[in-house]
Amino acid sequence: MDSVISPGYSEKPATGRNWLRVGIFSVVVLLVGAVVGSALTVKGWSPFNGSSNNPPLVLPENQPRVNQAITLTTGFSAVAKAVTPAVVVIRTQSRMQQQQNPFFNNPFEDLFPDDDEGGPQPRRRVPTPNTPKGKEKKGQLVPSGVGSGVIVTQDGYILTNNHVVDGAEKVEVELADKRIFKANVIGTDPPSDIAVIKLDATGLPTVPLGDSTQAEVGDIVLAVGNPLGVGQTVTMGIISAKGRSTTSGVGRQSYEDFLQTDAPINRGNSGGALVNLKGELVGIPSQILSPSGGSIGIGFAIPTNMARKVMEQLIAGGKVKRGMLGVIIGQMDTELAEQFGYKGAGGVLVQEVSPGLAAEKAGLKHGDIITEFEGHRIVDSNEFRNLVANIPPGSSVKLKIWRDGSEREVTAKLVDAEAQTTLASSESGNSDKGETSVTEGVLSGVKVENITPELSQRLNMNPGMKGVVVTSVDEDSAAAGALRRGDVIVEVNRQAVSSAAEFNAAAKKAGNKKALLYVQQQRGGSTRGGFVTITPQE
Repeated sequence: MDSVISPGYSEKPATGRNWLRVGIFSVVVLLVGAVVGSALTVKGWSPFNGSSNNPPLVLPENQPRVNQAITLTTGFSAVAKAVTPAVVVIRTQSRMQQQQNPFFNNPFEDLFPDDDEGGPQPRRRVPTPNTPKGKEKKGQLVPSGVGSGVIVTQDGYILTNNHVVDGAEKVEVELADKRIFKANVIGTDPPSDIAVIKLDATGLPTVPLGDSTQAEVGDIVLAVGNPLGVGQTVTMGIISAKGRSTTSGVGRQSYEDFLQTDAPINRGNSGGALVNLKGELVGIPSQILSPSGGSIGIGFAIPTNMARKVMEQLIAGGKVKRGMLGVIIGQMDTELAEQFGYKGAGGVLVQEVSPGLAAEKAGLKHGDIITEFEGHRIVDSNEFRNLVANIPPGSSVKLKIWRDGSEREVTAKLVDAEAQTTLASSESGNSDKGETSVTEGVLSGVKVENITPELSQRLNMNPGMKGVVVTSVDEDSAAAGALRRGDVIVEVNRQAVSSAAEFNAAAKKAGNKKALLYVQQQRGGSTRGGFVTITPQE
């Protein structure tokens, strides 16, 4: 498999890497730019259904912190004793006709490949004693997953991962003292992989919420959860890195700012606790990077500060509201900076501007480089996306952009990511078939045609798309690895091309030097645009 995510984020999946949600199955969702935030509640049985009728969030005040000197004899026992009573096991059930969570297998079998294949294989569902093989009735509730959660209020609010309770119709929680409660799903937020559930109880043990921004690389942390269903387990490691993203900026539905840790985390740890030596919650374990399915010391936790913001909105209104600028962005690199003549450091490249949204109204164009947002210098695309999402819809924000050799400031009014719909143009495109094949220079071997109404319909293009369609690329050409049949070339070296003749002229002008193309790809009715550099062959 290329990249298995129980979650992920990478522009090109790294060969041999498997991103695994450490609780249950999940669909891979990738993202770039400003993205739609959503919130769901389990249908049909939760009395809350995402409403604002939930009891208010009341976090315990002045919770005691652990203050124990670390010795060779006591180790981290005081921290473990303080935290473990508030970390719970979450078991879910779903209907048979729904897609089932494959975690409820023999957990040890999951860690090993089939002998005849020699590599990780898709997990096989192993019927539990309550659902013998061949005896399941269509529509009946069956066990579908096991994960972890953290009690954060004495009246029963629990933080966990979205993928732990996603699709569940029944959620059961087992406390450390073995008491079992039915839980209601208050709300879920797939883009952040955070969910909030609630027990009908009082006087429960809690874990105090720490300030995850104070966590430093090298800090010792403990991970507490229910790995592989073996029961509550405490492991130890350090914060290995901050600000990690497991996606690459090319999808539209996730927000990530992970703490990376080498504390052993496995399937079943999802939604559990990552705590510092004061016993404060600094992260919610969510993913691991593993070729085998087991821990190799590369785990990822959602920082508490992000989880807290999501939790507060889910409890107050059942959904998360995020600001949206309306751009698809990409990471700047040395090659792109050279092509644009950009001498600055950092920044993100605007690859596409959605019509009718905040960015277009503010005057942003594809090819702009955003260098600053609300006075904050932009380092990378993931950071920029999170900064935008943290601003409430309707807010006016200031951005600095670099364009044509100079920096300027613009103001944009963010829209509501969830409520926004993209406007479509009604232009019909060019009706002249015209075609050309470049025979010399860096674009030699690229054949294109004008966009005709027939071709637009056949390739499922967006109405009004400008450019030329790639009809073939020679296998041994410089463009072979960058272009493919059906791509739409919109610009050559920042010069717009709307016909085969214009493309041919631009290709000749480019000669045998590096060429910067703006290309849009059509995939299943959606459009993704980006800049591509074609380098001459030696």
